[in-house]
Amino acid sequence: MKDFFDTTDRRIAESMNRIGLPALRISLGIIFIWFGILKTIGLSPAEGLVLATVDWMPIFTAETWLVIIGWWEVIIGICFLFKSTLRIAIGLLAMQMAGTLLPLFILTEVTFQTGAFPYAPTIEGQYIIKNLLIISAAIVIGGTVRKA
Repeated sequence: MKDFFDTTDRRIAESMNRIGLPALRISLGIIFIWFGILKTIGLSPAEGLVLATVDWMPIFTAETWLVIIGWWEVIIGICFLFKSTLRIAIGLLAMQMAGTLLPLFILTEVTFQTGAFPYAPTIEGQYIIKNLLIISAAIVIGGTVRKA
């Protein structure tokens, strides 16, 4: 019985190892393409947060920045779908994540519960903090770009 469980466990782990990185890349690709398109067509639930975050930025209106960020995310997503463009995806993601984390510092009244900064995020704050997982996933994927 012990051999059966050991063999089964080994097969499951090998399968997870084989499909894990491609699944991670494709998942990131889908998420970035999907969420980016929502920003470009005015259907993103994060629209208000993004607009409030970029309202101070020069050159374009906040609405134009929202569309630019949306297309930026679509490009990130497409780049994650192909091994040959992973470095581009990770570089663009690094720049995008810097902006994504900005509301935690400049919109604390939106990202944290009243009087509970910095330990009790609102749903918007949680939405942003979960990006730590995306950053970690990109680091894992980035660690594979030199492998055959």
